[in-house]
Amino acid sequence: MTTWNPLLLAWQTVYQFIQLLLAKLLSPNPPPPSCQPEAPANCYHWRWTNCQLGGIWARVNHTSGLQIHSLMYRFFPSIQWKKGYPNREEILENITAIWNEYGLEKKTKFGVKVEKVWQDENERWIVNGPEYGKFDGIIAAIGTCGDPKMPHIPGQEKMPQGKKAAIIGGGASAVEALEYTSAAQAEKTFVLSRSEKWIIPRNALVDMLLATNIFGQEILLSWIPEKLLRVFFYRDLEDVAPPSNKGLFTETPMVNFRCPPENSRGQRRMATSKRAQGVPPGGPGHEINVECDIVIMATGFSRPKLGFLPEKCFEEPYAPPNWYLQTFPPGYMSVCANNCTYVNAIGTVGNYHIGIYTRILLMFLVDPLTRPNQRLMRAWIDMTRVFKIQLLWWYLFCVAINPFRWKWALFVFYGIGQGLPMSFVEQEDRLREKLGWDSEATDRKRRREEMAKNK
Repeated sequence: MTTWNPLLLAWQTVYQFIQLLLAKLLSPNPPPPSCQPEAPANCYHWRWTNCQLGGIWARVNHTSGLQIHSLMYRFFPSIQWKKGYPNREEILENITAIWNEYGLEKKTKFGVKVEKVWQDENERWIVNGPEYGKFDGIIAAIGTCGDPKMPHIPGQEKMPQGKKAAIIGGGASAVEALEYTSAAQAEKTFVLSRSEKWIIPRNALVDMLLATNIFGQEILLSWIPEKLLRVFFYRDLEDVAPPSNKGLFTETPMVNFRCPPENSRGQRRMATSKRAQGVPPGGPGHEINVECDIVIMATGFSRPKLGFLPEKCFEEPYAPPNWYLQTFPPGYMSVCANNCTYVNAIGTVGNYHIGIYTRILLMFLVDPLTRPNQRLMRAWIDMTRVFKIQLLWWYLFCVAINPFRWKWALFVFYGIGQGLPMSFVEQEDRLREKLGWDSEATDRKRRREEMAKNK
C-alpha cells in the first residue's frame, strides 16, 4: 500500500512548476531547417546494427535509472522530469521529445564512422571528407561509455538462475545490480570489486555539498565529510568503507541510498577484493572462492576515443582532460569535447554545463575578441593543475577575465539576450573592416545571421 506523503506531494508540485517556468523562459524556439547543425553521429564504437537515439541510455537494461537527482540532470531547458530519480524510459522519452520538437532527425546521419576531422585553408572543419560539408566548429559529444567491458567466464553461457548472486564491478552498474537483486529477494549477494570505493548518499543536497569542493581533489579538510559518511551513512558497516588513505575525492564514488543500510540487515555480503583493505590493485593478496548461482557483469564500459581529432590536440602535457575549461584543446578554440574528457569527479553529469559549453563555443565563433589564444589556454590549464576550482568558478572566471566577454554573460549562462552582444560585434566588425584588420568578417556575419534566425 502506497503511503501518502503531503510534503513529498508539495515538493513534486513545486518541482513541476519550476520545470515549466524554466522551459517557458529559457527554451529556444525551434530553428528553421536551414539553421540546424549538421551532425554525423559518431556510432562507430557501437555493436548495434542500427544506431539508436539516446546514447548510453539506449543501450542499458530497462532497470537502469539516474544515480543523481534529476535537479542535476537538466541538459535542456524544456525537460520535464516526473520524479527525482527518473528511470531509463523516462530519460529516453525526454530525449526523443526534444529530438522531434527541434527536427534534429533531418540533420543527423546515423551509422557514420567518424575517422578523422581536419581544417582547410580557411580554418573550416571537414569531417571524413568534403561530401559532408564544411563546418565552423566541432562538438565531440561521444561521452565516456563505449564498448562494454565483458571479461569471459568459462561456462557463462550455461549460468542458471538462482538465489545467490555475484556482482563483478564497483561502479554505478554494480549499484543498480545490487538494487535489482535486493528487489528480487536474493538470498545473498556478493559484490566483487578490484578496490574499495566510497558510497555516498543518493541525496541531492549531500551531493551538491560534496561537489562544492573548489579544489576538485583531496585537501586537508577532506577528513570531515569522510568522517561524517562513516558515522551517519556507513554506521555499523564502517569496516567496508575505504581505508583512511583512500580519500573521497580521489575517484568517482558510487551513489546510493540503500546499499550500506541494506547490508546491515544481513541480506548481502560485500567482498570488495581479494587483497587486504588498503592494498592497491595489483598488490599482494590471496585467492577467494565465492559460491553463487548467477553472475552479474557490472564491469562498466571502455572509454570512447577522441582519436579522430588532430594529433596536436593530444600533445603532452596538454592532452585531455588537460584542456582549456577541460573541453577546448589548446590552439583549437573551435573544438568543444563536451562532457567526454573528465576522468573522476563528484558532481553533475548531464546538467546545464552542456549548454554553457556549447554557448561558449558559439561566442568564440562569432566574436574574435573573445577567443583565447594558445598561450592563454595553456596558462589556464597550468593554473588548474594546482588550483582546480569548481566548475561554476571556471565559467565565471572565463567570462570575467576578458572584458569583451562580459556582454555575452546572459547568453553564455542562460541562453538569452544574444541580440545585444551581436549588435556590438557588428559594430566592431565594421570598424575592423574599415581599418583593414579583419579577414573573417564575412564568415562571422554569416554565423551571426544564422544565430539571429535561431533566436
